[in-house]
Amino acid sequence: MSDLAKSALSVAKTIQQEVPRRSQPPEEGLLPESEQVLAHSLVRSTRGYIEKIVYQINGAYEHGWYDACAVMIRRLVETLIIEAFEKHGIANKIQNNGDFFYLRDLITATLNEPAWNLGRNTKQALPKLKDVGDRSAHSRRFVAHRSDIEKITSDLRIVVQELTYLAGLK
Repeated sequence: MSDLAKSALSVAKTIQQEVPRRSQPPEEGLLPESEQVLAHSLVRSTRGYIEKIVYQINGAYEHGWYDACAVMIRRLVETLIIEAFEKHGIANKIQNNGDFFYLRDLITATLNEPAWNLGRNTKQALPKLKDVGDRSAHSRRFVAHRSDIEKITSDLRIVVQELTYLAGLK
């Protein structure tokens, strides 16, 4: 094989290795282009991982990945409930052998917690958010649609705002 052919082959191998690496999204993901599900201002300057969950909620919605969006909404609710209990020094009320409860029991504990007085709208919204997230995460034949997310955006805003205050994050 000639030197020119070896050189061309070497360049081709380098290109083959570089193209997939360069076409991947950044290691920590991309920022969404909009805030169609939840305004970032509700979680700005709280915790980095909470902000990233909201980015993923909005980004998944933008791309039409509604099940992913619903599951991330579920994760955000779980996270904020845990943050609220930890802030009040009562995380042991939502744990069993050091593991946090599943969302159903987290919501029940949140609704019954005497350390705070949840607003009526939050009390009504929590089960709705859980329902959509559960169907997207656990139902084999359920595939979320845009309308499933649109129906809960107002509830999500109410819950996120109240729980971030209860958690002392705002």
